[in-house]
Amino acid sequence: MSQSRPLRLCVSIVVHTLDTQVLRQTLQSLATAAQQALHQQHLSACQLYLIDNGDSDSNVMPLRDVLDGWRETGLEGELITGHGNLGYGRGHNLGLSRAQQLADTENDLYLILNPDVIVQPDTLCVGVAWLQSHQRTVAVAPSISDGNGGSASACKRYPSVLDFLLRGFAPEAIRQRFYKRLAHYDMQDLPDDRPSEDIPVISGCFMLFRLTTLKSLNGFDPRYFLYFEDFDLALRAHRLGTLTYLPGMRITHLGGNSAKKGLRHICMFGRSALRFFNTHGWRWT
Repeated sequence: MSQSRPLRLCVSIVVHTLDTQVLRQTLQSLATAAQQALHQQHLSACQLYLIDNGDSDSNVMPLRDVLDGWRETGLEGELITGHGNLGYGRGHNLGLSRAQQLADTENDLYLILNPDVIVQPDTLCVGVAWLQSHQRTVAVAPSISDGNGGSASACKRYPSVLDFLLRGFAPEAIRQRFYKRLAHYDMQDLPDDRPSEDIPVISGCFMLFRLTTLKSLNGFDPRYFLYFEDFDLALRAHRLGTLTYLPGMRITHLGGNSAKKGLRHICMFGRSALRFFNTHGWRWT
């Protein structure tokens, strides 16, 4: 891939439960970052795939309205709807399938983005420039704020069952007793003044990939309906090259965690965890 040639960026956002106000903020921030990258000639185009995973057609009209606002910035966008709730990974795979039909996928990048992520204006410039000049990198991860003035983990070491139980379900008092262990798992020892390479797992809320990498991996494993699909994808991608943490790429993620989403989500979390460890190997402690 030429280092000097501007790249096309494709972005997919999967929406199930729609928060129109937050999604508008996400797209406004993404449009600003894309326009800056276009102006600085890091990108030649930015194509958005907005994927409606709603259980009914109630999302369709609000999403069309939001997409119209995106197109008013001069950027390209498409609403993919009518398929119902396929799951998070399979939803993104619909966008990936569209992106692979473009003429020059060898020079494309692909951003997997949550609908509740605010992107800083220079984030795409930083990430795309790194990928243009570091051919061994197959994906990059940003520095994450949690929306409350704190930080969130963009990178993780290979998890154990105990790590997941502590992180997802333990009371705060118990988590505090295991602070050092969880900090090690969340790779809080990474420097914040320079990039770090060979990261085992990167956060699924913002994953900037080379499209050729995702194509060779066939995207997300469709057997995961929700949870762990990003862990699985990152581990498979790491076999093809390095995953790089770029603290200069900055986002804010407004999401919560599975323990606060009720019994159904906890059950889905458990099923996906079982599939993940059966696939990649069990580590209990």
